[in-house]
Amino acid sequence: MRRSLMSLVWPIISGILLAIVLLNAFPQLLGERTADDAATPVPDTSAVRAIAERTDTAERAPEVVEAAPLNRSQGPASYASAVNKAAPAVVNIYSSRMVERSEHPLMSDPFFQQFFGKDMPQRQRMLSSLGSGVIVSAEGYVLTNNHVISDADEIQVALRDGRETLAKVVGTDPESDLAVLKIPSDDLPVIQLSDSEQAAIGDVGLAIGNPFGVGQTVTMGIISATGRNHLGLNAYEDFIQTDAAINPGNSGGALVNAEGALVGINTAIFSRSGGSQGIGFAIPANLAHQVLDQIVAHGRVIRGWLGIDVQAMTPDLASSFGLKTLTGVVIASVVPDGPGDKADLQPGDVLMSINGEPIVDAREAMADIAEIAPGTKLPITIVRDGEKREITLTAGERPEAPEAQ
Repeated sequence: MRRSLMSLVWPIISGILLAIVLLNAFPQLLGERTADDAATPVPDTSAVRAIAERTDTAERAPEVVEAAPLNRSQGPASYASAVNKAAPAVVNIYSSRMVERSEHPLMSDPFFQQFFGKDMPQRQRMLSSLGSGVIVSAEGYVLTNNHVISDADEIQVALRDGRETLAKVVGTDPESDLAVLKIPSDDLPVIQLSDSEQAAIGDVGLAIGNPFGVGQTVTMGIISATGRNHLGLNAYEDFIQTDAAINPGNSGGALVNAEGALVGINTAIFSRSGGSQGIGFAIPANLAHQVLDQIVAHGRVIRGWLGIDVQAMTPDLASSFGLKTLTGVVIASVVPDGPGDKADLQPGDVLMSINGEPIVDAREAMADIAEIAPGTKLPITIVRDGEKREITLTAGERPEAPEAQ
């Protein structure tokens, strides 16, 4: 009996001992954390819940409209093709003239002049200037600014391909600051003229010229404004404004669009430093084309003329004339024997309309009159002594303006 019990007890005792050994070796079997377990961080579920609660209650990030990836096929990454198309037709212009100067500054003193009289020693000095121009015809016609070649004794034109030649003046138009030159026509590169009326603010503009005489240079900007006037630069102003860098020497050069077509002739800058400050002006290609055609055909630009000088209407003037609006311009003077004088216009008359078109701006009115062919009969409306009158006059031809000295 005792042997039977012992045979049953030993397996039990062996199982207990084996269990004790296993629990000592693997305490995690009892759910206890070991040192290794303590080294492994356990997520703080309370912190996660707090973050989730804050996300639910706080303002969410604003929704924004994401732009599509830039499609570079909509605009050129380079304007090299436009430059290659236009630049060969842009030339450098070097003009020179001889001036007489006294041998010594003291010779300008009347005391010394009495000893020499008219035989005072003189010496000649060469004055030179530089600018740019644009070949606009295979016949060799070049457009540039009048102030680039004014009073020049000799004008030299240098092409981009290295050719140099002397140019002759076909005609000038100081009132628009344009001049037409002609060079020998031998396989000349020619620029294409765009319709400058289609030029829009924001269009890319490339200015090509010879700034400071460093050689042909291309700068880029946009068309900043159109129809700029009242700047006091020319008698007839309808400038295209650009922020493409224009500097001394660029005058007479080309302002072209992104396809290399001529938009305007660069003519002036607004600057306090003498260099480009982002405000440059170009004469529209359409106006330049009109001047070119008239100079080639007639040797001058033929413009309509009424023989009157006008000034802008102001509130004080309108009140003194009994007018309720600022429409019209005041006739300041009448040229004797001119078209206005022959039609009995008088200083103090208010010119209200020409050919049925109301007049608002004096400069615009002058530009409109200039486009009228001489000999055209024009119905005009004036106000004199508070009374409206209808008059018909015959437009004359505007006399050529004298060259600025």
